[in-house]
Amino acid sequence: MISAYTGTQVRAAEQPLLAAGLGDVLMQRAAHGLATAVVNELKSRRGRLGGSRVVVLAGTGNNGGDGLFAGAFLAARGMRTTAVLTGDGAHPAGLAAFERAGGRVQQLTEAALPGLADEAARADVVIDAVLGTGARGGLQGSTADLVRAVTDAPRHGLVVACDLPSGVDADSGEASAPVLPADLTVTFGGAKAGLLADPGANHAGRVLVVPIGIEEHLPQPSLRRLEGTDMAGLLPRPARRAQKYSRGVLGVVAGSEDYPGAAVLACRGALAAGVGMVRYLGPPAVADLVRQYCPEVVCSTGTVGKTAYRPGWWAPAWDRTTTNS
Repeated sequence: MISAYTGTQVRAAEQPLLAAGLGDVLMQRAAHGLATAVVNELKSRRGRLGGSRVVVLAGTGNNGGDGLFAGAFLAARGMRTTAVLTGDGAHPAGLAAFERAGGRVQQLTEAALPGLADEAARADVVIDAVLGTGARGGLQGSTADLVRAVTDAPRHGLVVACDLPSGVDADSGEASAPVLPADLTVTFGGAKAGLLADPGANHAGRVLVVPIGIEEHLPQPSLRRLEGTDMAGLLPRPARRAQKYSRGVLGVVAGSEDYPGAAVLACRGALAAGVGMVRYLGPPAVADLVRQYCPEVVCSTGTVGKTAYRPGWWAPAWDRTTTNS
C-alpha cells in the first residue's frame, strides 16, 4: 500500500529537522536517493554508466538544488552531465558542488533554447528538477518552450522527475501544461497525493519513495492506494473443507444477442476472482457462447423481468421459471 501526503503535510514534517539545522542533510539524502535511482535505471537499461549523458533541468529553489546535487553525484561517477539553469540563478551550494564534480552549466535563454532542447532530447536521462511541492501554477516562458520541445521530440531518453513532475500540484494532482511526462518519479519522505490522483498520476510514471528522515513526523496520510499484493491479501483463502457453495455463488445477468461478449467477459472475470460457483441467466444463443468459453458456468436461459426474476435466483434453489441446462 502506498500512503500519500499533501505538500503541506510534508513541509510541516520537515520543520522540526529544519529548525534543528538539518536542512542540508535532508537535501543530501534526497539528492543521493535521486542519483541512486538514476544509476539503477541506467544499469538496468544500458548495462553500464560510462558514456551516459544526463541533463538536469534545474530551477532556482530547493528542487533545483536536489537536482544539482544529484547531478554532482552522477558527474563524479563519470557521466557527461549538463545542468540547464531555467531561471536567474540557482541553489548556490548545489551549483558549486555540480561544477566541482565537472558538470557543465548552461543558462536557458531564447537563443540557446533550440540547442538545449536537442541536447536534452538526445540525453540518456533528463532530470526534471524545476518546480517543487510549494510551487503553484505551471512552467512559463522559455522553460515551458523547452519542455514542449523535449516532449514533442521524436524520441528522448529516460525522464526522472525530482519529487514530482514540474507543473503537477502536489496536493490535488492538477496539471498545468506543459508537463514533461516522467518515466520515474523519485519523491522524498513520502509520496505526494498529487502523484496518485489524476491527471498527475498520468504524468508521474512509476513512483519511488526515498526516505530522508522525516517519516516519523508525518501525520495520517491524506490518500492511500492499494497495490497488487494488497489486493491479493484481501481475497479470502478457502478452508480445507471449502466447496463451491461455501465459497459463494454468483449470479450473472449480462450480455444480449447483440452483445454476447459482455456475458463471456463477466463470467470469465467472476471465475478469475475465485468465486465458488457462477450461474448465468440470459438468451439461449448467449448461454451457448458462455458454455463454449466457460464450461464450468451453470447456464440458464430466460429473461430478467417480474416473472422470471426474484432476489436470490442465483442460489442453489434455482428459479423454476427459467429453463436449466
